[in-house]
Parts: sequence; structure tokens; C-alpha cells
Amino acid sequence: MDVCILIPTLNEERTIGKLVREFRGLGFSEILVIDGKSTDKTVEIAEREGARVVIQKGRGKGDAVQQAFGIIQNEVVVMIDGDGTYLPSDVTKLLKAIEEGADHVIGNRFGDYRAGSFRKLNRIGNKMLNRIFSFGYGIQLQDILSGYRALKMDEAKKLELNKTGFEIEAEMTIESVKKGLKIVEVPVTYLPREGKTKLNPI
Repeated sequence: MDVCILIPTLNEERTIGKLVREFRGLGFSEILVIDGKSTDKTVEIAEREGARVVIQKGRGKGDAVQQAFGIIQNEVVVMIDGDGTYLPSDVTKLLKAIEEGADHVIGNRFGDYRAGSFRKLNRIGNKMLNRIFSFGYGIQLQDILSGYRALKMDEAKKLELNKTGFEIEAEMTIESVKKGLKIVEVPVTYLPREGKTKLNPI
């Protein structure tokens, strides 16, 4: 399978090297880091470990994803946060679901999250949003805000994405439902973030 690993980053020097190294160790040669103008050594480390680095033109995670989707020519894209909260080894679960016919695979964090990985407010809010989504769109999903997902690029390019911030995951899921994509969730491990979070729980 022709796969691009997409990693949006902003000041992730603590984790980006290990992340790129592990994906390369798993046999992935196409690793694209879209960097939001980091002020630390994220870019230097990512390039040293063998990733292709593109500096983001705009600002925000959503903007980075949209820019990346305009660049990627591979058959499948695997999107993962650069903060070390997800395990590269779980990529096999996402790609297996793609091979079995899914268009959009979401890594569900709620089956195996470690102590400290979720703030209480984040966990409660996340579950509420998932229930509202399930009620409004008639599809039962448990983790529409997950940052670990895989999509067939032909289908991903059909998504009309406009959100520039952390709302991008929810927008990708909603757009996938609207466009009739087959969405599948698979369990993934979720670890505590190293360093300060950029996400405002409110």
C-alpha cells in the first residue's frame, strides 16, 4: 500500500525525532511533517531523522492538514499528532481497516488511554460531543476528535474543509458522513502528552 505519514507539528522537539524514527523502522519512507513555524528544533530534528518537512503557510492545525492534502499524492494518508500521544505501531490497525474497505479510519482512544492522558474536562466534553454527533448524524462513533486516522486520498480530496484550528478532526468526520464515506473506528493506545498542551479544553 502506498502510504504517506502526515505529522502536523508546532514545537515538538521532544517527540518528533522518536516518532519519525519509529515510522521509518516500520518501513514507511514517505513521512511528511507540516510545521507551523516552530521556534524550537522540531524542523532540524525531523529532517535529520529523514522526514520531508514543509513549512506551513498559514496558522493552525486545520490549515496544516488542508495544505498537506494539497501536496500528498499517495494512495493513503495516515495523520498523527506529533506530541507522542499515539503509538506508531498502531498504524497497522488503521491500514488493515483501509485494506478491508474503509475510506476513513479513526483511532478510538477510549479503549486504552493511560492515566494522565485526558484531563477530566476534556474526557467529559469529548464524550458529550460524540453523543451529540451520533444523535445528529445517525452514525455511532466514539472518538470523532481523535488525531490518529487514515484516509484514502481520493476520498480525502472530496472533503470540503474550512476549519483552521483543532476543529479539523470533527469537520473531517462530518464531511466524511456527508460525502458518504465508509467510516470505521479501531482501538488505539493514548498516552500522556510530553510538555504543555496547545488545546484549550473549553
